[in-house]
Amino acid sequence: MEITTELRKFVAPEIITGIDARLMIGRYIMHFASKKPMVVTDANLLSLPWFMDILEEIKNCAADYCMFSHVTSNPRDCEVMQGAEMFISEKCDLIIAIGGGSPIDCAKGISIVSTNGGNILDYEGVDEINFPGPPLICIPTTAGASADVSQFAIIYDTANMVKKAIISKKVVPDLALLDVVPLMTLDPYLTACTGMDALTHAIEAYVSNAHSHLANVHALEAIHIIGENIEESVKWERSVDTMFKMMFGSLHAGLAFSNASLGLVHAMAHSMGGLLDLPHGECNSVLLEHVIDLNFDAVQQRYTDIAEKLNIEIKDKNSYEIKESLIEKIKTLRINLGVKGYEEVEALNDDILDKLSEDAMDDPCIITNPKNVTKEEIRAIFKKILRKSKE
Repeated sequence: MEITTELRKFVAPEIITGIDARLMIGRYIMHFASKKPMVVTDANLLSLPWFMDILEEIKNCAADYCMFSHVTSNPRDCEVMQGAEMFISEKCDLIIAIGGGSPIDCAKGISIVSTNGGNILDYEGVDEINFPGPPLICIPTTAGASADVSQFAIIYDTANMVKKAIISKKVVPDLALLDVVPLMTLDPYLTACTGMDALTHAIEAYVSNAHSHLANVHALEAIHIIGENIEESVKWERSVDTMFKMMFGSLHAGLAFSNASLGLVHAMAHSMGGLLDLPHGECNSVLLEHVIDLNFDAVQQRYTDIAEKLNIEIKDKNSYEIKESLIEKIKTLRINLGVKGYEEVEALNDDILDKLSEDAMDDPCIITNPKNVTKEEIRAIFKKILRKSKE
């Protein structure tokens, strides 16, 4: 494996993995000497038995707590501001995020605003946060977003209908409790989309122009683990072992992309999520094969490494054949997972395509894409994957 000698940094939170890791929350409430934690979560989780187990641990170890569950699938700036107002008014001193990427990103935003003030959108960009927030503990409930280990927070700007990226070491959580138990109740389709999100994280991190040896190790391991387990993970009879492996695949992918950044798939998915309010993992699933086709020639060896990790036979194949085999593998995975190859939108016209392409060009993830792409190339992909919904 190629090792770069250029300067690179690598950041990660404290991580605890294993069955019932979520139940260690009480120990860390006491570790942080918290008197009143705030729980940030998804309202759909509140009645699940494993969630109630977490609340019991919190009640046993904290004098009081409050809960914020007004989080949508693409967390909005207004939701962050409401949560920050509650955190301050309730005099909370610790944030516990329970859920997928949306509640965790919302929790990161609450953490930023509660300490730094202003509006959450003031902190868009890289290293724009002055002061670290209160302690943040994450209990992820999907094997995909990896927000629990990353230095990214993605927040929806409601006024401009665009997703904004906040990237800073100061949003890396203090602790991630990775427990397979919540994953066992995850809907199969959501499992598919979050799993493809994790695979996309790993692939984009590996071909990123900011890759490093440490990030490469995690990216390739993630690709191998996810490739071997994702199709089993969407079956209702999936095993704890399969979901544990998916959890680890997502962890490796998160450590990779948090430190090597991402690329065109995520730039375009953020654009679609912002303007069209589409689910992030689903967008990545649809986009991935098309972006590989566009990027492949820029970093042929890196995509060949990825093909090998996905158990694609490359012996005696030329670069074009390897590219076609890799694209076919990703496409087959998507189909087998039940994810369609397009997105339907109510209004689809040239203005929409232009706006999507412009927003993707402005997204910070495009900076680390291995190929310099044009607005026209991006627009051509959007035109392939978007369809006007039937009346």
